[in-house]
Parts: sequence; structure tokens; C-alpha cells
Amino acid sequence: MSHNFVARPGALALLCIFALPALADDVTEEDAVDEIVVVADFRGRDAAELQPSISVLDRAMIEERAVQHFEELVFAVPNMNWSGDGHRARYFQIRGVGELEQYEGAPNPSVGFLIDDIDFSGIGTVATLFDIEQVDVLRGPQGSRYGANALAGLVYMQSAAPDDEWRGRVRLGTGSDGSTSGGIAFGGPLGEGMPRYRIAAHHHASDGFRNNAYLGRDDTNRRRETMLRAKLDWEPVPDWYLRFTAMHSDIDNGYDAFAIDNSLTVLSDQPGRDAQRSSGAALRAEWGGSELLTVTSITTAAYSDIDFSFDADWGNPDAWAPYTYDFITDNDRRRRTVSQEIRLASAPGGRLFGDTTDWLAGVYILQLDDVLTTRNRGQYVDPFFAFESLLDDRFSSNFEALSAALFAQFDVDTGDSGLLTIGLRGERRTTRFSDNAGLELDPAESMIGGDLRYRHDVSDRTSAFIGLSRGYKAGGFNLGAVPDGRREFRQEALWNLEAGLRTSWLDGALSASGTLFHSRRRDQQVRTSFQLVPNDPASFIFFTDNAASGRTLGLEAELRFAPGDTWEWYASLGLLQAEFDDFVTPQVDLGGREQAHAPGYTAALGAIWRHADGWFARIDVSARDEFYFDVSHDQQSDAITLANVRAGYTGERWSAEFWARNVFDERYAVRGFYFGNEPPDFPNELYIRQGDPRQAGIMIERRF
Repeated sequence: MSHNFVARPGALALLCIFALPALADDVTEEDAVDEIVVVADFRGRDAAELQPSISVLDRAMIEERAVQHFEELVFAVPNMNWSGDGHRARYFQIRGVGELEQYEGAPNPSVGFLIDDIDFSGIGTVATLFDIEQVDVLRGPQGSRYGANALAGLVYMQSAAPDDEWRGRVRLGTGSDGSTSGGIAFGGPLGEGMPRYRIAAHHHASDGFRNNAYLGRDDTNRRRETMLRAKLDWEPVPDWYLRFTAMHSDIDNGYDAFAIDNSLTVLSDQPGRDAQRSSGAALRAEWGGSELLTVTSITTAAYSDIDFSFDADWGNPDAWAPYTYDFITDNDRRRRTVSQEIRLASAPGGRLFGDTTDWLAGVYILQLDDVLTTRNRGQYVDPFFAFESLLDDRFSSNFEALSAALFAQFDVDTGDSGLLTIGLRGERRTTRFSDNAGLELDPAESMIGGDLRYRHDVSDRTSAFIGLSRGYKAGGFNLGAVPDGRREFRQEALWNLEAGLRTSWLDGALSASGTLFHSRRRDQQVRTSFQLVPNDPASFIFFTDNAASGRTLGLEAELRFAPGDTWEWYASLGLLQAEFDDFVTPQVDLGGREQAHAPGYTAALGAIWRHADGWFARIDVSARDEFYFDVSHDQQSDAITLANVRAGYTGERWSAEFWARNVFDERYAVRGFYFGNEPPDFPNELYIRQGDPRQAGIMIERRF
């Protein structure tokens, strides 16, 4: 893998991290920024108090950089990537760890994904961004905070909270590729002493950047994305705080993204669908009526109906003539979750050991039900060899899991400038699985994780961190036709050691952070694949296996410089070397090879200009190194550099802006497969799914 940093924008980002502080001499100490609270943390602490391996994307960053979905922000986060195995980003990778495609059997995500406390781990298609206040990305195992679903890290999205005064906004947009959008958000107090509320609704549509030449349509890969959300904040009596959140997301997207020639012109005769309808609710209750402790209760429930189908041969009768070659796959998944978390935390009067130690303890219970129905249909006829194959396979399964965890955390003051944090979490998961093939499984397992961290305040401006953490991921089983002896796989453990520095100058106008980390994965779970029948694309199967171990070494750095109200610069850089120590399959020997979807570098650089009269302009450049598409082959993507721009005017009550993404219309891959899909010989070829090409539009917003 190439790492030519001199010629890449990653080098420029790194240079800026060291060069921009020199500009600070021209800035007064009066320039300041508001503190940023990390809502994903147990105690909701200021980002400056936490490990530097946390990226916080605030509302300004979200609304000025993205248009519709969280996938547009991923490249702004060091060492984060996403897999295009679907129309929208559903699967994420942090530091090279994370799923790449649709799971079967036990839902077992490596990257946690929460929206307003509601768990959507492994089904991140719902991550639209209208009226989102903040996104926290926690890199590294969150073994004590979030357990089995956060081996690689956690993404926490928080929507805008109700205001103390009545406020609202209306946003309308249009753009190329048939893009249209409209949204409204409003709320305030229902009356004096009454609850505060906020309601948001948004719809986005576009043609989806593909032209189906066979059907003569440009909307077979369309986007139709609708979001509804309501929030209610209430202090019914002294010392009690309640927040109720309800949401509904209807993602009704087409899925017609692959072409035999890897272009944006597709030939399918049976376009697929990538749809996810999710409804969820959360109730957070906080009580602070004691000098000794506080109590927090978080109750959530969610239901998702997911339809994922595709034309498996990517062609039509004319394209494959004189052969008859026609296959389609349809997956229907229904997922329900109910969770309850209760935690007790020390109040100022309840600190331990001579008033030096804050403590926190709690219990977490999650019930998950997942029902999957898969149908593969197709026909292959070779007229020259008088060969015919018919397929009509239907598979259905039901998976139930009950997870219960106990956790505790202690923050110990070590003098005036040090803080030692000790966290521990034990989790027990019992499962039950059955399918229409007669397979019945009921495994159970216990897992343990935790972290040990130390922060030392070197000065009022600079803090140093070091931490050791252990994350875990539950074991599971493979379904259907899998190689002998690979029905079950073991739980995985990830040990992570990291050290970092966080500093700020000029009352927060200049801030920078950096982290060095080293991780070791034990019994590493690896999702691999192969094609069982050469002329049957529906027999391209995936299964999970355990590698002996893997190791990761890397660096993450972020810098922000806002010398006043006019200019702001930011830069971020991630360097990553994620390798298998020892892993051999019948197809490949991966010992010493880099892991899939783990680019050697990710970098972002941006500048924002804001005039006192309301005019503004912004440019964002992101770069990503080449990476391996999968573990079943050695095919790689190309390194890419993407540029986005935005400019316009914002006033007290309204704003208008022009935006353009992928300005130079770069072609880049977000997913790749290497297998045979072209009759009659079916030679192995690399097929890629391209990312979005250039798109531009305008957006108008009215605030009231």
C-alpha cells in the first residue's frame, strides 16, 4: 500500500497542525469558543476533559459541511471509513474495525450507533442530519461504557433540544440529479412551568446518480428519505428532569448501483431496493434530590423493517444473450429492541475516600429480536452445452438475544492536576436461534471489558493522557452453506493502549489534539466470502471466522484555529497500519496483510470565511489512502482526494447558500467485490460500487 505523504493532502494537514500556532501571535486573548459537552460520555463532560481520541462534530460543522446524511461527514473524522454495501452508509469502520456487509444470524456490530439514546448499531441507514445538534465519534473500544456493540468505537447523534423560547426554521433546497429537499423544525415552551417541545420533519429526494440504459430510467437508484422527530423536556417537580424523544424514519431508496463495466450506467432488468423504516422512542429521567447521589434512567424501544434486494446478475436478457442468466436476491429483516439502563452517580456530597473520588454504577438490559427472510431466485441456461440451472431458495430465521450488564466507573483525583479513571463492565448474553432448515442454537456467553485512564494537566492550557482499555465482541454462528468446521466462531477481545495530548491557546481560539495508539485483537472475527457455484451469483456467500490475532498502530490529530469572527481553519489527520498477524483461508493467506477498509491515511483540511455583513464561504478537502476491499481477495481501491465548497449569505432571519460536493467529479470506490459474474466462463473480475459524483445545489432557510 502506498503512503506517499509528500504528494498527498494528508501531508498538508499534518503541516498545518504544526504551522498554524505561529499565527496565534496576531490574535488577542479575547477570542473564545464555547465549551463542547460530549453527550456520549457517562457524565456529559467537556471534550477538553476527555481522551483526545474523540471527535465532536458540532451543529455548525454538520450544517456547513453536509447536505443530508452522516456518510458525508465520515471523511472528516480521522481513521474512519464506511462500506458502500447498500445505497446509504449502513456499516462503519473505525481504526480498521467494523462490518462491511449485511449480517446473517446473530446481529453483532463492532461500531455502536445511537441516535438520542436509541440503538441503531449495524443499521445506520437512518442517519439523516436535519436538525441534528451534535455528533460524537469515540474511537477505540468502549468496553466499560457501551459493551459488546462498541468494540471499535461509538457514534452518538444528538438532535436539537427544545428551546426556552419559541423558535423555528424552514429549509428548502434543490440541486442537480433531481435533488429536492424540504424541512421544518419548531418548538418552545407549552406555557409557563410547562414542558418544552421541539418537532422536526424533513424529506429529501434525488435520482441517485445512475442511468439504467436497459429500462430507460434515471431513478432506479433513487433516494426518498423522510424523517419525523419530536422531543419533550420537562421538570415536573423540583429535582426531576424528563426528556422524551420519538422518531420515525422512512428511507425508501432504490438499489441499482453496480455495473459490469464499473460505470454509472447500469443494465439491470430487476432493480433492487434498499429501504429502512425505523420507529423509536426514548425516555430519559434524571433525579438529583440528594447531596449524595443522582439517578439516571434511560428506557428505549425501536422497531426497524429493512428491505434489501438487488439484481444479482446486474444485467438483462439482451446483455447476456444467447445465455439465459437472470438472478435476484431479496432480504427482508425485522428488528425490535427494548433496553433499560439505570445508573447511580455520586453527587458532590457523596464522593469517596476523603472527597477525592467520584463514582458511578449501573445496570443495562437489552432485548433484541431479529427476523430475517431471504429469497434467492434465478435461472441459468447455456444453449451450447444444453445446461440449465434453476434456483428458488427461501431462507427464514429468528434470532432472540437478552443481554444484561453491570458496570462501574471511578474518577480519582490524584493531586491538583491529575485524574485517574477506572472502568469495568461485565456482560452476559443468552441467545436463541432457529431457521426453516431445522437449525436450532441457544449459545450463551459472558464477557468482560474495562479501561484504565490517567489525565495530567500539564498547564492551564495542556493536558496529557494515557489509557489502557479492553473491548469485547460476542461470538456467534454462520448460517446456510458454510465450510466444514466453521459453523460457530468465538468472541473477540481488543486491547488498546493509547497516549495523547490536548492543548488550547488564546482562550480556546486555537486548539489541537493528538493520539498515538496500539491495539491487539485476540480471536479476531473476520468476515470472508467465496462463491460456491461458479455460474450462480446468488451462491456468493459470506461467513465469519476467527483469525489468530491482529494488530493496529496509528496516530490521530485534529486542529482548529478561529482567530476571530472572520476566519476559521481546521485540519485532521489519521495514520493507520492495521494488519493480520496470522490468518489462512482456503482462498488466501492473509498473514501480515493489511485489513480490509483500513486506509493508511485519512486527512481533512478546511477553511471558513465569514464577513460581518453576513457573507460566507467554505472549502473542505478530504483525502483517503487506498485500501483492501475485503479479506477474500487482494484487490484494492485507489487513493482519492475530494473537495467540497459552500458559499452564501446568512442574516438574522434567513440564509441562502450554494453548495457543491465532489467539485472535481472524482471517481472513487466505496465497495468492491472480486468474483465471476459474466457467462459463460465466469472469470473473476473486480467490480466496484462508485461513490457519488459531482453534485451542486442551493439551499434557503427562514428562521422565526
